[in-house]
Amino acid sequence: MKPLLLIDIDGPLNPYAALANRPLPEGYELHRMRPTGWQEGPALPVLLSPAHGDGLRALTDRYELVWATTWKDEANRWVGPRIGLPTLPYIDWPAPPASAGADGVHWKTRPVVDYADGRPFAWVDDEISGFDRTWVEAHHPGQALLRRIDPRVGLVGEDFEVLAAWA
Repeated sequence: MKPLLLIDIDGPLNPYAALANRPLPEGYELHRMRPTGWQEGPALPVLLSPAHGDGLRALTDRYELVWATTWKDEANRWVGPRIGLPTLPYIDWPAPPASAGADGVHWKTRPVVDYADGRPFAWVDDEISGFDRTWVEAHHPGQALLRRIDPRVGLVGEDFEVLAAWA
C-alpha cells in the first residue's frame, strides 16, 4: 500500500500571499472562483500553476493523492481540472474551531492522523508547525512527513524532490 500524500490548496498550490506582489510568480495563472462561501461579492482570486499538476501526477507511482483542504470535494471541481489532476478523495473535515487550541496543534492535525489510520503519509500545508510535528510523532504509529510550504511561493522543485525521496 502506498503512503498518502495529503495536499492542502491555499498555500501549497495557491500561494495566496503572493497576490500582494506584482508581477505574479512565474508560471502561475490567476483564476477567479466561487466555491462555497464565495457567492457574494468579488470572486476569490486563486493562483494556480499547471506545473504543480505535472509534479503531483509524477508522484502517483509512489503516493495515493488526497485533498487535505477546506475546499473538500470542491477541490475536484475548482482546482484539480485547472492543474490536470483527476478526481481525488478528500478529507471530510469537521467544522474548524473558532480559535486555535491551547496546545498549539493546528485543527487539521488530529483529523489528518485519523484519516491516515496508521498508514504512512506526507502532508503539505502552509500552517504546519513544530506543535503539529510533535503531536503526530506521539499519536501516529506510522511514518509521517509534515512539510510546511511558504504561502508566498507555493510548492517548489525542492518540495517535489523531498516528497519523491521520502516515499
